[in-house]
Amino acid sequence: MGLGALVSDNHRVRAVVPGVTTFAATAIVIADMVGVGVFTSLGFQVPTLTSGFSLILLWVVGGVVAFCGATCYAELAGMFPRSSGEYNFLLRSYHSAFGFMAGWLSATVGFAAPIALAAMAFGEYAKPLLPGVSPLVLGLGVTWIVTMFHLSGIRYGSAFQSISTVLKLVLIVVFIVAGFAAGSPQPIRFTPAVSDFSQILSAAFAINLAFVMYAYSGWNASTYIIGELHDPARTLPRALFSGVAIVLLLYVGLNAVFLYSTPVEKIAGQIQVATIVGDHIFGPLGGRMVGGLICFGLISSISAMMWIGPRVTMVMGEDFSLLQIFAHRSKHGAPSFAIGFQLVVASLLMLTQSFEAVLEFIQFSLTLCSFFTVLGVIVLRYTQPKHVRPYRAWGYPVTPILFLSVTGFMLYYLLVSRPAQSLAGVLLMLAGLVLYAIAQNYPAVPATEKATTSK
Repeated sequence: MGLGALVSDNHRVRAVVPGVTTFAATAIVIADMVGVGVFTSLGFQVPTLTSGFSLILLWVVGGVVAFCGATCYAELAGMFPRSSGEYNFLLRSYHSAFGFMAGWLSATVGFAAPIALAAMAFGEYAKPLLPGVSPLVLGLGVTWIVTMFHLSGIRYGSAFQSISTVLKLVLIVVFIVAGFAAGSPQPIRFTPAVSDFSQILSAAFAINLAFVMYAYSGWNASTYIIGELHDPARTLPRALFSGVAIVLLLYVGLNAVFLYSTPVEKIAGQIQVATIVGDHIFGPLGGRMVGGLICFGLISSISAMMWIGPRVTMVMGEDFSLLQIFAHRSKHGAPSFAIGFQLVVASLLMLTQSFEAVLEFIQFSLTLCSFFTVLGVIVLRYTQPKHVRPYRAWGYPVTPILFLSVTGFMLYYLLVSRPAQSLAGVLLMLAGLVLYAIAQNYPAVPATEKATTSK
């Protein structure tokens, strides 16, 4: 089955009535971005960057790069308004095989591994609040409960996502305001000085930026559900840009209150920065409260990934007869088999405790997919100049070039620092070519039968 067959098959698949609002789409972006990264990264940044200005600038630059990526993805989404993110974009920009490899990565472990990590982090942070309960049990429990909401359909899943994300934002804002109000100012400078420029141009700044970008990952979340959005040409750009802008403000606010209220020597080299800050400002009870805040925030992150990840598998099931079972939707519109598959993989990763190893070797491949997706904006400007573009990337060609430069550095850093894991990730993608070859030669389902199985 070639690219032409895939495109023509799209018209045979039963359309889903789009209904996800801009608010819910923005909530997905925010929830997918704000995980544990922002609460842990500062401890590894302060030993090499000593001024408050350079540390805060790090998070501002990260947000700007994420915005550059978002504006490019918005152009592609306007051109090809179909769910599944990189699978759809790479398929249209290059070749169906490239799209399949990206989809294979997302469908197997690309979302399941981060879900497992977030669930286990939830278990660890919830342990002081629920002593005697295993973190594994807590992680599995929250994952299965969240999944039930998304199996109940788009309406309930969307409502759960929106409510949990709003509460998460409120708690974070309350923590930032309380931290500035109750914290004791530390001797750290947030205004620029001449000495800052040497730090900004240093290797330490560039390396720390790579880790900051991991904390910003998820800015493209709503592109995985384009087909379910109400008026995607307008909704998607607004959701991406609003999500990135809100998260940028949250990240700057959180790191500013960490630095403002707590001595640097207390957080240097530490992982649980937010808990240490809570202890320092509010005492032991404050540390537990911060742990609860992170815990609650992780629920919305798990929910976002449990919503968007199965949409990749679902769309691949629409395109390839071999995977058609995953295209099945329940009467409530949920891709039940695709959701169930992701739940099983995430649960197995938690039970085998292998999710951290999986995350290490898929990071390179996931970044590579984002790199080529943004590069596809430039490629398509030359190969398909007359294609209708409801939205054109703001600041082109500066925005894609800036994103490609930073992402290219991240790929180089990962390849140098983790060569075995990076190459293993590439091999996992290449393994998808075997399934792609089988899927191409698999007997096609007649159009009438395909329409029936989609109901």
